[in-house]
Amino acid sequence: MRRAFLALLAVLVLAPAAYAAGDVKAVDTVEFPRIKLTVLAPSTSTTAPGLTQNGQPVAGLEATNVGASKSVVIAIDRSQSMAGQALDQATAAARAFVAAKPPADRVSVLAFGSTAFSLTGFSTSTTDADSALRTITPDTVRGTALYDAVVDGSHLLAGETMPARILILLTDGDNESPEGASLDDAIQAAQDAGVAVYAIGIEGNQFSPDSVRQIAADTSGQYYSAASPEVLAEVYNSIAQDLRRTWQMEYMTNARPGDQLELTVKFPGGDDVTQTVTAPGQAPPAPKGPSPVLPSFFYTSDWGLPVLAGVVGLLALLAVAFALAAPKGTWLKGRIEPHTASHNRQVVKREGESRKVAFFAPLFKATESVFGKFRHWKKLDQVLQRADVPLKTAEFAYIILAAGLVAGFVAALFEPPVWAIPLAFVGGASIPYLVVLQKARKRLNAFEEQLPDILITMAASLKAGHSFRQGMQSVVDEGVDPAAREFKRVLTEARLGRPMDDALNEMAARIGSKNFEFVMSAVTIQRQVGGSLASLFDMVADTVRQRQQFRRKIRGLTAMGRMSAYVLVGLPFVVGGAIYLINRAYMEPLLYTSTGHKLILLLLVMMGIGSAVLKKIVSFKG
Repeated sequence: MRRAFLALLAVLVLAPAAYAAGDVKAVDTVEFPRIKLTVLAPSTSTTAPGLTQNGQPVAGLEATNVGASKSVVIAIDRSQSMAGQALDQATAAARAFVAAKPPADRVSVLAFGSTAFSLTGFSTSTTDADSALRTITPDTVRGTALYDAVVDGSHLLAGETMPARILILLTDGDNESPEGASLDDAIQAAQDAGVAVYAIGIEGNQFSPDSVRQIAADTSGQYYSAASPEVLAEVYNSIAQDLRRTWQMEYMTNARPGDQLELTVKFPGGDDVTQTVTAPGQAPPAPKGPSPVLPSFFYTSDWGLPVLAGVVGLLALLAVAFALAAPKGTWLKGRIEPHTASHNRQVVKREGESRKVAFFAPLFKATESVFGKFRHWKKLDQVLQRADVPLKTAEFAYIILAAGLVAGFVAALFEPPVWAIPLAFVGGASIPYLVVLQKARKRLNAFEEQLPDILITMAASLKAGHSFRQGMQSVVDEGVDPAAREFKRVLTEARLGRPMDDALNEMAARIGSKNFEFVMSAVTIQRQVGGSLASLFDMVADTVRQRQQFRRKIRGLTAMGRMSAYVLVGLPFVVGGAIYLINRAYMEPLLYTSTGHKLILLLLVMMGIGSAVLKKIVSFKG
């Protein structure tokens, strides 16, 4: 009956043993722009709370659960007032706390009476701490070095690398050490070391908890009152529960000094808690008014300043590029040009290329020399050749870069999540490449359609007694692009002295036609073994035409499957975009929480696997 009464008394008098709702215990802006918060969740959970600043999710949030891994100093009062049953029950309760600690916790024991001294070093093992607690005996000298215990414990914890540093201080009296540290010294030492003091006061008739309460409050800790030593076990258990519900959060803010910050902590399964703080420092003077040159977006949006800085940086980069790319002697030539006879000298570029500003040439040449040896750069050049686009690889690379930057800036105007900006950059940069790739495929398909007629034309020319080169000339004269352009290039290279076989093989690689490679293999074999080339062309033309008809039939049979794949892949994005436009708040748990990000990743992985399977089903190699 007595034990039940004491347990009930502990529940009633512990302050506070449990919270009905979450709470923000402290907000630290000393290291501004880094802001640190200590929050107490309404219940134990492995999911970290979320945090928004002025309604927007913060970037780079780091949340650490204090109960998961920490360094703990257990400080026990051994002054003369604790002699007897009080000290025995205090050490027994501390031993039970140590025995139930998480395996990763590092524990040290400190005792204080007339002086404070450490009994053990930090260790994840409970053996040393348990032995030290068993050996604590009452002090024979009068005095309580309470503040010295806080200072010494803070110094011990300052050297620890664990995410959280906790000092559990148990006492039944005020500080009685005139020559020791002061209250301010104790608080400052704990704050410098990042220590949270969880103080337990055994409140008797002569005990005043004011100083201990202040230490706990100023260090983001908590004060617990115990009516008698019999309830200390419940107090330690309450501290363990509160530590498991305590989270330390920190992030880098983009706020300016003097700004008002409305910090809202979103607890999983609980109510949100909001606290308003002022960023330290003096606020800059308010502008007289927005500039008429720039839109109001640059003054009212969080993304305004980054976008403006990006635009200015891009302009500066272009200016430096123009300055470095300018030919040597440009200034001198500009001064003497009006006095010379030649005013309109131009550099002739390759066919189909428009005139370019001369000072771009060194920049393109330098880019080509740096990246020209990479495999992806050569592949990009091959795509340009297949599409017959009159651009150099370096020129096209800068077009891709510019398209990505423009898309990123446009996306930033709508204030999307941080991860959407790089995604918009990638999407914008891929647009020119996809356009050229589509043009290359269209040109390849056109050549594939012309190939049977080309072979028949060359066979007819050979039957009429013309040579192989004259047969190609007939294709150039009577055909249409792209076949006429490609064969004309082969004939031009042959006239310049290049072997015909090498020119045709390069044409096959440049176009990327499997059927034409098949034709070239047949021609090579015929030249080695002999035979009628005209008959061979007739046979190969018939084979190519049958292959094309068979491929069209396959595409017709698999059209429904391909359309199903397109619909299934695009449907989640279309539906998600529509919901985001209709009700943005409904999509916030998916876009701004770790669980939502995991679901998005799982969605993309499953869509990738499904797309690969569907592509395998509808693909045919023949």
